[in-house]
Amino acid sequence: MPAADRAGAGKLDVSDPLAAFRGRFEWPDPSFIYLDGNSLGMLPTAALARAQHVVAQEWGQRLIQAWYTGWLRQPARVGDLLGEALLGAAPGQVVVADSTTVNYYKLAAAALDARPGRRVVVSAAADFPTDRYVLAGLAAARGLELRLVESAETTGLTVADLAGAVDERTALVALSHVDYRSAAVADLAGITALAQSAGALALWDLSHSAGTLPVGLDEAGVDLAVGCSYKYLNGGPGAPSFLYVRAVHQAALRQPIWGWFGQRDQFDMGPVYDPVPDVHRFLVGTPPILGLALVEEGVRLLAEAGLGRLRAKAIGLTSLLVDCYDDWLAPLGFGLASPRDPAGRGSHVSLTHPDGQRLREELVRNGVVPDFRRPDRLRFGLAPLTTRYVDVWDAMDRLRTLAG
Repeated sequence: MPAADRAGAGKLDVSDPLAAFRGRFEWPDPSFIYLDGNSLGMLPTAALARAQHVVAQEWGQRLIQAWYTGWLRQPARVGDLLGEALLGAAPGQVVVADSTTVNYYKLAAAALDARPGRRVVVSAAADFPTDRYVLAGLAAARGLELRLVESAETTGLTVADLAGAVDERTALVALSHVDYRSAAVADLAGITALAQSAGALALWDLSHSAGTLPVGLDEAGVDLAVGCSYKYLNGGPGAPSFLYVRAVHQAALRQPIWGWFGQRDQFDMGPVYDPVPDVHRFLVGTPPILGLALVEEGVRLLAEAGLGRLRAKAIGLTSLLVDCYDDWLAPLGFGLASPRDPAGRGSHVSLTHPDGQRLREELVRNGVVPDFRRPDRLRFGLAPLTTRYVDVWDAMDRLRTLAG
């Protein structure tokens, strides 16, 4: 669609099957344009009522009895909803608890223990920092080699890029499904198959893909995965993350943090650690009940919208932004730091500019909130449930005015 046609953007909003969901979120100002959903999703109105109910009724009225009437099952119940609706995972393979970094550590350590004698971990040189730090810490503690593979800035790692790094010494291949910088989508199935053909396990970070594009964990044969819930899942700041362990691995993998919520016969208070044989062994301590409730409300909205419609709108929104870039922003010194092919792009678009940080601050003063990553990258996270086509048009129009 030509970027000059704002009326065309308005028509897309009128025909948008997800348009009504926008009214189910809290808005600080009707004119506010929020394009940072890839960092922190907006607040669902239902989450306000749910938080009040958990605090006033479940905690306030039931007290300790609330554990036995629902709280104990909450990590798995929310995990199953998330897995079936958005991750392509059958029940019994996803739980929600702890932070993404802690879950990443648990799964990476368990994978390394399951491949004794193998001395290599493979990841991306430009992957999200916390993932690289966890892997570097594990490699340093165990005397392993961490191979960080370089990739093209806007396209991410491919099977071909990794083929030379993965061999019979590799224990674990750990990558992000969607690159946090560029939104490049990795070949999840192909890279998983490459890792497994060498006898390694594959661990995926789904933080920038869950809720915006099909993941298909079971179909792709993924071994392990984690992801946060405060981005596109709208779980709120500091919301607990999720982890996935393929059913075939659950009884064999033993995670490194032995906590009583992963213990068989938990309330027998036994003298030794004896983990349950299923995905619950990856739980540790008392789950964050209020956070889990808010995650559940966010996931319910996305499940109701449907993954197919979410993906279609994400492609439409990001494609409009790229059209605006081509028509308006490229002549003003901006660069496109995301894939052009919408099939290879997640739900955010990154633009570069030498004066990007100042432009971000100017946009905020003009009612548009994007993200900025040093040294020069403006990221625009376009959440399908809350972002309109006219929001994209207006934001890019204001950006070209500020940069012109």
